[in-house]
Amino acid sequence: MNNIQIEENNKLGFMPKWDLKDLYQSPKDKALADDLSRLESDIQKFAEEYQNKIAELSGEEFYAAIIKYENISDLMGKIGSFAFLYYTTDMANPEKAAFFQNMQEQLTQLSAALIFFTLQINQLEDKHLDNLLKNEKLAGYKPWFRDLRVFKKHQLSDKEEEILHHTSVTGGQAWSRLFDETMVDLRFPFKEEQLTCSEILHKLSEPDSETRKIAAKSLGEVLGKNTKLFSLITNTLAKEKQTIDTLRKFSKPISSRNLSNYIEDETVQALIDTVKSYYPKLSHRYYKLKAKWFGVESLDYWDRNAPLPGKTDKVYSWQEAVELVKVSLANFSPKILEVANNFFENNWIDVPTGSGKRSGAFAHPTVPSAHPYLMLNYLGRTRDVMTLAHELGHGIHQLLSNKQGALMCGTPLTLAETASVFGEQLAFRYLLDIEKDERNKKLLIANKVEDMLNTVVRQIAFCEFENMIHNERRERGELSSERICEIWLKTQKESLGEGIKFHDEYKYYWAYVSHFIHSPFYVYSYAFGDCLVNSLYQSYLDGIENFEEKYIIMLQAGGTLRHKELLKPFGLDASHSGFWKKGLNMIASFIDQLE
Repeated sequence: MNNIQIEENNKLGFMPKWDLKDLYQSPKDKALADDLSRLESDIQKFAEEYQNKIAELSGEEFYAAIIKYENISDLMGKIGSFAFLYYTTDMANPEKAAFFQNMQEQLTQLSAALIFFTLQINQLEDKHLDNLLKNEKLAGYKPWFRDLRVFKKHQLSDKEEEILHHTSVTGGQAWSRLFDETMVDLRFPFKEEQLTCSEILHKLSEPDSETRKIAAKSLGEVLGKNTKLFSLITNTLAKEKQTIDTLRKFSKPISSRNLSNYIEDETVQALIDTVKSYYPKLSHRYYKLKAKWFGVESLDYWDRNAPLPGKTDKVYSWQEAVELVKVSLANFSPKILEVANNFFENNWIDVPTGSGKRSGAFAHPTVPSAHPYLMLNYLGRTRDVMTLAHELGHGIHQLLSNKQGALMCGTPLTLAETASVFGEQLAFRYLLDIEKDERNKKLLIANKVEDMLNTVVRQIAFCEFENMIHNERRERGELSSERICEIWLKTQKESLGEGIKFHDEYKYYWAYVSHFIHSPFYVYSYAFGDCLVNSLYQSYLDGIENFEEKYIIMLQAGGTLRHKELLKPFGLDASHSGFWKKGLNMIASFIDQLE
């Protein structure tokens, strides 16, 4: 490894921190200033050359315009990615926060001059566009035009779109930033310590019951003290979404997310309804079983993710986690491992926790001209190893799809979870294979069931919470903090069942879920992805011909193919209810084994 920053921890060993020099050296880097200047010039020239002239372009001229637009998009993405990544590991730093905000504002201002391009493309008649796409080079962008045209009937006038674009910085983006910085600054009392959100959440899966209880009470108490602010943020963003959805003529709060995922409302509703119908077979059954193992009738909510009785969760050093995940990938595909090694041999991962660091984990794709970066908050648990496998799967997917270019490398959220959940499945199966002790195997299966319940059942419950919040906001106006808490408890009790006992402070737990703030209705994509991968993995176990090759081709496709086209080589079809049941039955089969 070259020049990798590292942090040493007695139990976890050396953990790398990312180096963003592949993007820019620092906010004061001359290359950044030069790129901003070039970006401004390129956008100005682009607007002068093509504003109100789209309908006059020949196929060859249109192709030249697309290439220029794609290059501009890549450069904008590079600058925006650097600003975000630079800020996200030290969000309490006012200088970094100001740099991030300034870059957002500057990029928003610059990109406003480009809004006309996609809007005016969508104003072209279908027949005219079909004639243009007879140009062989332009035809390579057919998937981009296909996806762009999906939004045709929902787009506004050029001027209205420009206004929404400009006000986004002081609207939704500003409220999201307020949420992030508030969460980073919050401290949760734990005995003699003051912990961050990530650290207090980690305590909820500690072996000691009293530790879990103290942490759970602290989390709820601090969130409760700040619920007025979190309710204001939630209500404001819900109202902003209602306003924009009304302008764009979306019939339901979830519809805009479904369209961006290129899935019909009915298909998503079928997923939600099917998962809800499986609540008794999955979560209700499992948590009653877990309560029995704990010798109680029902579990206190802070014991939901508790290690099972008699289990001491192994602590994996960072290097042990890396080797475990690498072997699981190597057993599946040496080609996939070769792609994954890029993240380990270079400093593309930021691993240790930090006081100002964003909680959770993510894979940021940046842009095709660069490479993805992974962020973790690694604490050495089995779940953290699975998180590494998950985010690495994202990174592999993003790296392979970069060949499609800046306009077509991205995937809808429902497909973005494919490689990540598949990577988790590989790591889990490898852990299960090398474990010789039958009791430990049972514990591994139970741990996997809990992860799958968190990915499927819990995320659908989150989606139902969002549905109720946004629908009531539209019908009744601003929701009180008390009402938001009531909705939260209702959806949680329905999904988790009588095996879980809730205490008063749990009603505030909705407040820390960042997906509600940053990406409304994102959450169902986790359930979609898990069910998809369960079905996909079963095809792998069944020995489908050339699975590895088909899998790599699927990841390389990026956003060029829809889910029906991607799954067809594996004999799968997500439009059929049996597809969802096949994925859910895999979870049920694990619970059968435990019973």
